[in-house]
Amino acid sequence: MRAVLQRVTHAACRVEQRVTGEIAHGFVVLLGVEEEDTYEDVRWLAQKIVQLRVFNDNQGLMNRSISEVGGDILLVSQFTLFAQTRKGNRPSFIRAAKPSIAIPKYEEMIDELERLLGKKIATGIFGADMKIELLNDGPVTIMMNTKDKDNF
Repeated sequence: MRAVLQRVTHAACRVEQRVTGEIAHGFVVLLGVEEEDTYEDVRWLAQKIVQLRVFNDNQGLMNRSISEVGGDILLVSQFTLFAQTRKGNRPSFIRAAKPSIAIPKYEEMIDELERLLGKKIATGIFGADMKIELLNDGPVTIMMNTKDKDNF
């Protein structure tokens, strides 16, 4: 499972000009699911997201977590995080999970993030053509990969 987190001052997801999710201060989380991903991957990643200390404290240091600052999360499915670009110029997405596997994992991630944050999170629509608007704060952008935990 891979995720790209962006600390934002605000963000919104639109599908066919309809807002499906909108947040103020918090994270936009782009989530890619692989066939082999398990609930353990969901749990580990959700906990990392909620505990990651990249929000400023009173001294302006990145020392607070999203839960400590009362931030929100916009979670968006993103199969292109598994793009393979070694050969040629057209990416292969063969490592991305099929919807029958990815949708339940995406829904597990929603449930786990809501449980850990103690509130609803905003979402996109799985598989839809989504338009994401955001203002990256910092900018702060963090990548995570549950198959390479030692480096993330």
